Amino acid sequence: MKATFTKMSQSTAEDWAVIVPEQMKFFKKLPDRILSHMELLTGDYGGFAVDRLQHSLQTAHRAAEAGEDDEYVTCALLHDIGDTLGSANHADVAAAILQPYVSEENHWMIKHHAIFQGYNFFHFLGADRNMRDQFRETDHFKRTARFIAKYDDPSFDPDVPELSLSTFEPILRRVFSQPKNSIYKVLTDN
Repeated sequence: MKATFTKMSQSTAEDWAVIVPEQMKFFKKLPDRILSHMELLTGDYGGFAVDRLQHSLQTAHRAAEAGEDDEYVTCALLHDIGDTLGSANHADVAAAILQPYVSEENHWMIKHHAIFQGYNFFHFLGADRNMRDQFRETDHFKRTARFIAKYDDPSFDPDVPELSLSTFEPILRRVFSQPKNSIYKVLTDN
């Protein structure tokens, strides 16, 4: 069965009775699509000492080992997922994926992590390494600076034994099982 409208403005309750169950099936497969997309980071070194997937896994592993909660670890895991589709704004892509499922502070941290990481290298590119200072008075400055210093920055280590994405699959599935703040929360609450 399919909806009958050709313009959403002409949709009916009957159409949505067909669409919603199909969308819920699709919605529940989001963790599978995210895991598949993370696999695209395998073998992509971009000039770094480890590929993008191992960097992401090292970041998440460090966060998990330090006792961060599942939501934070998931943010650490996905912080660079946007590299493949949003090469010029990867942090925005990651933040958009995470936003319905994470706290405002974790969303902000991921959305701005690239500028904060820039403190470590922007000056080599002729850019202002202190660009992050524009956010110094925000509530999440220290949290984001800590994320970079403790987890993101040291996670380019080729001597770390190769990590597996499957290690983080249960955590990712838990975090993505229920949106915290989205119109889809209404659908999943029913």
